[in-house]
Amino acid sequence: MGAQDADLVPPTEGSELALALVRVDPGNTSAVGDAVADTLLHVVEGAGTFALGTESVPLEPGSAALVLAGEEASLEASAALALLRVTVGPGADRHAPLGPREVVARLEASGSEAATGARSFQILFGPHNGSTRATLFAGYIPPGKSPWHYHLYDEIVYVPEGPARLHVGTDELELTAGSAFRLRPRQVHIVENTSVDRDLTIIGVFTPAGSPSAAYLTPDVAAAYRFASR
Repeated sequence: MGAQDADLVPPTEGSELALALVRVDPGNTSAVGDAVADTLLHVVEGAGTFALGTESVPLEPGSAALVLAGEEASLEASAALALLRVTVGPGADRHAPLGPREVVARLEASGSEAATGARSFQILFGPHNGSTRATLFAGYIPPGKSPWHYHLYDEIVYVPEGPARLHVGTDELELTAGSAFRLRPRQVHIVENTSVDRDLTIIGVFTPAGSPSAAYLTPDVAAAYRFASR
């Protein structure tokens, strides 16, 4: 029905997360929903309408939508739509709900919070508004590197615009507009903003749901931090 899907980070054993890019042509519709998996959407470009039950909400870049397992929703494009579609499988641990369910969230309505180093983030969906299996957020990385660190959650990251570089161990991966990658729990890494004059925006999703600020330093980095603080 005028929609094309492209896997960016396909399903893999041991993870409940997968990421695809969905394109919907102007004037066409696309069904959204899964019998057992939650679905999170994030609009990359274009405009349209998201319909779930009796609600019909406009979409624009920066909008996000939540379709819980067993629900059926639809997308209609008024201008060519490009959306990230995250599926979160039934094996993901569920966080306790912390607030009422929202159908659509927008970046301009989300407050900014601090993360590792000088980084910040805005949460679109999480336990506070109905997504108890995963957290969807936008992260903002200033030029340069963070310290080596890891997370306890399983994560997928999408890079709307580069340049950037992913460091994992001794490996380095150049990231350009449209790059995406998976980080497994306790995988030590750095996402470097290689620009010299502007912040790098990333779109991330992780499970179990929680706070993007929950990062842990490697023992050697932590020791250096303790020494520097004396």
